[in-house]
Amino acid sequence: MAEDLFTEIKVHQQKTFDGDLFPTVLSPKLGGAITTSHDLSVFTEAIRAYKPWLQSLLLKSGAIFFRGFPVSTASDFNDVVEAFGFEELPYIGGAAPRSKVIGRVFTANESPLDQKIPFHHELAQVPKFPSKLFFFCETAPAKGGETPIVLSHIIYQRIKEKYPEFVERLEKHGLIYTKALKEEDDHTSAFGRGWKSTFLTHDKSVAEERAAELGLRLEWEEDGGVKTITGPIPAIRTDESRQRKVWFNSMVRAYTSWGDARNDQLKAVTFGDGEPLPADIIFDCATILDDESVESVAIPWQQGDFLLLDNWAALHARRPSHTPRRVLASLCK
Repeated sequence: MAEDLFTEIKVHQQKTFDGDLFPTVLSPKLGGAITTSHDLSVFTEAIRAYKPWLQSLLLKSGAIFFRGFPVSTASDFNDVVEAFGFEELPYIGGAAPRSKVIGRVFTANESPLDQKIPFHHELAQVPKFPSKLFFFCETAPAKGGETPIVLSHIIYQRIKEKYPEFVERLEKHGLIYTKALKEEDDHTSAFGRGWKSTFLTHDKSVAEERAAELGLRLEWEEDGGVKTITGPIPAIRTDESRQRKVWFNSMVRAYTSWGDARNDQLKAVTFGDGEPLPADIIFDCATILDDESVESVAIPWQQGDFLLLDNWAALHARRPSHTPRRVLASLCK
C-alpha cells in the first residue's frame, strides 16, 4: 500500500481550501523501504507502482510537495521525472532564459536572483502549455527564494467579485501578448530569452514554422531581433478535470515585468480587441495575487525538495533571494 511508503505531513505554511490542505506535502514513511534503504531506485519504483494514488492527490490538492526523499542531484531528479511517466513538453515559446542540464531537466529561470518573478501559469501566453511541471531544489538559499503557489480558481473568484465587468471583457476578448526578442539570451532579465533559444534554432525560416505551430506571428527587425505577437488567446480557461474556471494568464507578469530597452511593459499585453488594459485594475490584481495572508503558499526550499504542480490548478512565482539558489524544472504535456 502507498501508506507503507509515503506519509502526508503538515507544514505551517499550508492552507486549507474546501477541506483540503494546499499543497499536499509528502515524506517517506518512517521505517518504510524508502527510509531504510535511502535508495533512489526504491523511490522511483514506488512512484511507478503508486502513480494513480499520487495523481489522485494531485487532482485533489493541485500540488504535491515532496520532502525527505533520496533526491540529491539533477540526475536523480531526472530519474524521478521519468518515473512519473508523463510525456515531455519541449520548452518552446517561453520568455525565461533557461539551459538544459540533463535529460528532461533544465534551469528554472537564469535571471538575477534578486529579481522577483510575478505569479503566472507556465506558458499561459502561448496555445501549447504544460499540464504539469516539476521544480527541484538543488541548492537551497539561506533566505528567500521561495516558489510561492496559489490556486487559480480562488484568484478568478476574487477578481471576478471585485471587477466583474473587467473579467467579463477578458472572457469575451481574451488577451494579446507582444514581446520583442533579441537574437541571443539576456540573462539580466527574467524574460530575456532570445529568439534562437525561444524557437530552438538559428534559422529564421525554422523559427517562423515553429512560431506558426504555437500560434505566434513574427515581425523581423533590422538588428536581427524579432517581435512576437500572440493572440487573441484566452485569459480565463475552464479546468475540465475539476469543472471550474481558472485565472489562466500571464497578464500581471507581462504588464509589470516585461519592460526593457526593447519592450514597453504597459503595451506588452492588451485586450484581445487591441484595447489597452486598465492599469489600476492590473496593479490591484497583482496585489490580490501577492496577498499571502489569504491565498498563496510559500514553503522555504530545502536541498532535495521537489514540487509537482498541476499547471491547470495553480499559478507560481519566485521570491527574490540574495544568497545562492539553484532550482531546476521539467515540463510535461
